[in-house]
Amino acid sequence: MQTIEKRTTGWVLLETLRNYGIDTVFGIPGTHNLELYRPLTALGIRAVTTRHEQGAGYGSDGWSLQKGLPGVVMTTSGPGLLNALSSAATAFAESRPMILLAPGVARGAEFADVGTLHETKDQLAAAQAVVEWGRRVESAEEAVQAVHDAFKLFRTGRPRPVYIEVPLDVLEAETTLEGSVLEAVAAPAPAQLDTAAVAEGAALLKGAENPVIFAGGGSRGAAEGVKALAEKLGAPVVTSTNGKGVLDEHHPLSLGANLRLEAARNVAKTAEVLLVIGSKLGEADLWVDALEAEGKVVRIDVLESQINKNQRADVGIVGDAAAAVDALILAIGDVEPKNAVDVAAILEAVEAESYELDAHNTEIGKRIAQALPADVILSTDSSKIAYWGLLNMVKVSKPNSVQYMATYATLGYGLPAAIGARIADPSRPSVLVIGDGALMFSVQEFITAVEQQLDVVVIVVDNGGYAEIKGNEAAVGIAPIGVDLVQPDWAALVTAFGGTGVSIDSIDQIDQAVEQAVATGGVQLIHVPTVEPVA
Repeated sequence: MQTIEKRTTGWVLLETLRNYGIDTVFGIPGTHNLELYRPLTALGIRAVTTRHEQGAGYGSDGWSLQKGLPGVVMTTSGPGLLNALSSAATAFAESRPMILLAPGVARGAEFADVGTLHETKDQLAAAQAVVEWGRRVESAEEAVQAVHDAFKLFRTGRPRPVYIEVPLDVLEAETTLEGSVLEAVAAPAPAQLDTAAVAEGAALLKGAENPVIFAGGGSRGAAEGVKALAEKLGAPVVTSTNGKGVLDEHHPLSLGANLRLEAARNVAKTAEVLLVIGSKLGEADLWVDALEAEGKVVRIDVLESQINKNQRADVGIVGDAAAAVDALILAIGDVEPKNAVDVAAILEAVEAESYELDAHNTEIGKRIAQALPADVILSTDSSKIAYWGLLNMVKVSKPNSVQYMATYATLGYGLPAAIGARIADPSRPSVLVIGDGALMFSVQEFITAVEQQLDVVVIVVDNGGYAEIKGNEAAVGIAPIGVDLVQPDWAALVTAFGGTGVSIDSIDQIDQAVEQAVATGGVQLIHVPTVEPVA
């Protein structure tokens, strides 16, 4: 059957998104959102049908991180939207762009409480509670304008998710809207920087004996400038997990994403001048309540409200990170690099500290890191193997090469994110490293990867359930309850979905298993059974 072309509000909304470069959407078609699906084939937009709307959100996030465009999630009304809201909350907490599209009840029928399909008390309010802004449009013109406003936010403000609700009668209505009103609006030039603040920050950095750079998620678009500034100053660079790879972690000035470990954190804390780029310096990144920097602090952030958040700033530069870093480089001029910190020694101390905190997961993480392809896109989840081991051991060369969500710390993110990454960039291997507990939250997305004919490698480190919580229970005198979980036959499970699974007996086999899985292609699972001591 051939789709009948019908120029509805849904059509012009998707056409506007296509004009901004969106060529992939994630979601599940339903009774009420059909007009969002009608134009996809004609517009050349790929529809990725996940098996749960939360997976659609996390898949769109993995796609977004690689494409540099907002992920687009299309749900039906009521339960479909509500299922996706955890992924929207993740995007909000991690400052990532996302557009959620959903139909709403027809105009005039808002919560009539008469038992209509998917009836929800107030789905707009539910969405507004977790996104940057949520909007119920009243016409095709308003729907298109909402898309333009979303892209303006992503380009000029803090990139956080937005929600566009289209009443069913508006969504299905035909429109004559076309032409320039649907065209992408050119990105505005970065706002003018405060030249006095730039000059003051440059003077502090130039005069410091041991300047240090902390690069957060907001610095990912400024990687070239961060490298140039670090080399000019001889300043070591430590990043958040969202900023991981902003400076190639093989670079002699890179301290990696190890702010959570005291050896690296103290370098930032004791710096004579600390430059913080695009980070709120939150507890999820620090693993302590506050950094409490002892020297002068220069902060760059796109929002003025962030300049003194969690750490006072002596100099605040409000604006685009790339523009601000370039302005600092120009203002600093000629300077002799200091190289006051022994980066190699600090990294040795970081590794020793990681082993002291959790030798078990650190060793497994190190073995996996050594086995990964050099150009890997690594997805992880809120699993001990990630935050207690792998993230401390793995080194990447580019921003967004590690897909993680330190602040929201959800479970179930990793598999759909790895799928989204592979769709966005099929030239790079997509590998997921995850715990057994987290994988069960999105295990249904194996069939999505198979259906989309993707090459994705999943390494599941099985500690028998929720080992982190088991340790927490023990620490407060609670016998294990609800944490020792029955495990499936992981290799057989992924095989049943149409992939290939193997179980290894020793971590010494990880290298060969990963190499073979990447070379073979398709959906590959490597089961790493472990027995983890209780903390």
